[in-house]
Amino acid sequence: MKPVRLPASATIALPRWGILALCLLYILPGLIGRDPWKGDDATSFGIMWTMAQGMLSDWLWPHIVGLPMAEKGPLAFWIGAICIKLFGGIVGAPMAARLSTGFFFLLGSVSVWYATYLLGRRAEAQPLKLAFGGQPDPKDFGRTLADGALLIYLGCLGLLIRSHETGAETLQISLVAFTLYVCVRLLDTPKISLSAQLGLSLGLLVLTKGWVLPVTLFLILIALCVYRQQTQHIKFIVAALPIALLPTTIWLLAIHVNHPYDSSPVPAWMLWNYRQINWPGIDSVSYFFKYSIWFAWPAWPFAAWAIYAWRRQEKALHIALPVAFLFGFIILALMSQNAEESLLLPLLPPMAILAAFGLPTMKRSAINAVDWFAVTVLTGTAGFIWLGWIAEQTGFPSNLGAKILRLAPGFEASFNPFVFMLAFIATLAWFLLVYWRISRQPSVLWRAVVLSSGGLILCWLLLLTLWLPWINHRVTYASVAEDLAQQLPNKAYCIEGYIGPSQRSTFAYFGKIQFAGFSDHDCGYLMVQNSRKQTTTPVMPAHVDAEQWEPVWSGHRAADKDELFILYRRKLQ
Repeated sequence: MKPVRLPASATIALPRWGILALCLLYILPGLIGRDPWKGDDATSFGIMWTMAQGMLSDWLWPHIVGLPMAEKGPLAFWIGAICIKLFGGIVGAPMAARLSTGFFFLLGSVSVWYATYLLGRRAEAQPLKLAFGGQPDPKDFGRTLADGALLIYLGCLGLLIRSHETGAETLQISLVAFTLYVCVRLLDTPKISLSAQLGLSLGLLVLTKGWVLPVTLFLILIALCVYRQQTQHIKFIVAALPIALLPTTIWLLAIHVNHPYDSSPVPAWMLWNYRQINWPGIDSVSYFFKYSIWFAWPAWPFAAWAIYAWRRQEKALHIALPVAFLFGFIILALMSQNAEESLLLPLLPPMAILAAFGLPTMKRSAINAVDWFAVTVLTGTAGFIWLGWIAEQTGFPSNLGAKILRLAPGFEASFNPFVFMLAFIATLAWFLLVYWRISRQPSVLWRAVVLSSGGLILCWLLLLTLWLPWINHRVTYASVAEDLAQQLPNKAYCIEGYIGPSQRSTFAYFGKIQFAGFSDHDCGYLMVQNSRKQTTTPVMPAHVDAEQWEPVWSGHRAADKDELFILYRRKLQ
């Protein structure tokens, strides 16, 4: 028996303008008015910027002004580079690159919504008919579940920062969501056109971040068809293979013909893929269970409940398909040699969809517990963000204000009336939302997650509006790059850099630093990155003869207590 009984009043959909407003409030803060963030964000921007400034060889072999970055596929960087060439002159290269991130987010959100909508309309997902009628229409039920899935997706803590970063992971999670949507349609009404769409999405996934995940998805779909006794669908899945191979084949052929920089990124790319497969170890297992609890909050409690509540209908497509995806991604996360957050990202789209089907069966006490947790934690977080901003602006409370300024030496606070009004209106809207949820006790399905997603969006908006100048001042390398540029000649030169990829990217962009390329040898300058915490004596690369070099400059970010960059010049013989 189905576990769902619902009246039609519980399936009132969110207004379209409300969903659009939530998505805009979610994605725009963090895309506008900031420098590239240290880490994957700056690294990916560096690859995109290098492509946009370069020639065909630079597009075929991803690199950061001479530093090879062949580990990931080039697709996300191609799109970002195109955005830089089209819009970089208008909004600046970093913002133009992040326009691609906004597109990726839109693709993922729409795919999650429509996949859930199509699954929610299916006959086996419908609630039991009530004795005197009044059960919801299938389309209304599907639309309400889709709204809930999107709110859960937006509320996932692990998606928040990654969805605002430039990079392959941002595109990968969106393509996973799109693949889910295509699979819903293909396993419902198999068509050759849908096989082509599946093949295209799998092929683009290969070009985005390797072939391990797409191959896993292909095997999962075949196993799912066998499990659900839909063996006639397997031929449509197999028919997707030629199209899936086409994008990567074109890239590999172009590399073979062009032979960029008399070499090829393919061996390093293949090696990176092979390293994603290993037997599960203690590190990978402990990392998964330690971080997935917060990374997938609040999706995982609802998803776990959905699996339990629908256990007698485990072959129904709305349960079997997201569970199959989820199971495959968990295996990949456990088998990887590298413990990192990006391994958990593919879990979020299927988990959000599965969690939506847990909403109709969730007990009121559990829903209230999730709501009160969201209200307490997120309201407290928002209050602390406001308190810190007030201390930054006024110096009161004095202890907090002094600590904030110590964390960002040289920062001078400024008041922006527009930013203040935006933050104030968003905070007021949050309290109105809490009041609506508590006073009316609405029966609509998405009531259980609207506070979690709304509160997370509020905290993110406050952080990336009120605190954006402080964050930029603390994390940017712009001032260091400009200081470094003043120590270098105006004529052509090259620097052999032994620094991190994100630092190389931001130095090259902000300071126009000329790092050694693929064909540069015997550079007149050398730059190394040291840790001030580990040693007081500069450490040179093992193969470098320290006697041939003399230090001419050293610098670091004012707020950084670890990094130290040292520039050396070759001694005259």
